[in-house]
Amino acid sequence: MSQLFDLTGKVAIVTGSSRGIGEAIAHALADHGAKVTITSRNLEPCQEVADAINAKHPGAAIAVTSSLSSKDSLQAMVDATVEAFGPVDVLICNAASNPHYGPMATITDEQFRKTLDNNIVAQHWLIQMCVPSMIERKAGSVVIVSSIGGLRGSPILGAYAITKAADIQMTKNLAREYGPHNVRINTIAPGLVRTDFAKALWENPENLKHSTSNASLGRIGEPHEIAGAAVYLASDASSFMTGQVMVVDGGVVV
Repeated sequence: MSQLFDLTGKVAIVTGSSRGIGEAIAHALADHGAKVTITSRNLEPCQEVADAINAKHPGAAIAVTSSLSSKDSLQAMVDATVEAFGPVDVLICNAASNPHYGPMATITDEQFRKTLDNNIVAQHWLIQMCVPSMIERKAGSVVIVSSIGGLRGSPILGAYAITKAADIQMTKNLAREYGPHNVRINTIAPGLVRTDFAKALWENPENLKHSTSNASLGRIGEPHEIAGAAVYLASDASSFMTGQVMVVDGGVVV
């Protein structure tokens, strides 16, 4: 059974992996044998994560800066990964932006555009940069970290939820395109997780109470609880799964 989750020899990119869910996923992939590129906007926190991984698994991680707003930056990060480790086998699109909390009527055009560009267009860029080599080898896995916000309406996360719904549709479309080449694409839809990114939703006790009141498990998640889903989708354990949304939310949607 352990061989199903073996990622030995696989090369992975995890965006937004200097902290939170991305960091937890990067550690889990490396623990299962993968070589991992740690990437976000700032090098220092990425290097700290890479150093921690390399302390456990020497040579398993590199740190490379990238920005969702720059196509050239993302291409340079992919190129650095290929140069260090070889062609990308696993792409985890985890990084996202959410510059606005509140009703849609209060979002600025700049905030709306940034949310759309970083959460949809940048994912499209990255996938198109990594998938051609997967198609050549007839093997590969792409995982987009979406959100349960993409599955239901929200009075305060409207633009973010729109982009997360779009990520889910992108997954379905690309699964149809890439399936004949044995390249799989799936989505993880987390609920509220204790990360800095989501701090505004859980730091306030009243917000936290509201967020967990309908959760079957009665609590929010921790970053490492999303990492297992990513390992599953990256590995041969999910070899017959594509175009799907894996909800990991403590039972909120149900």
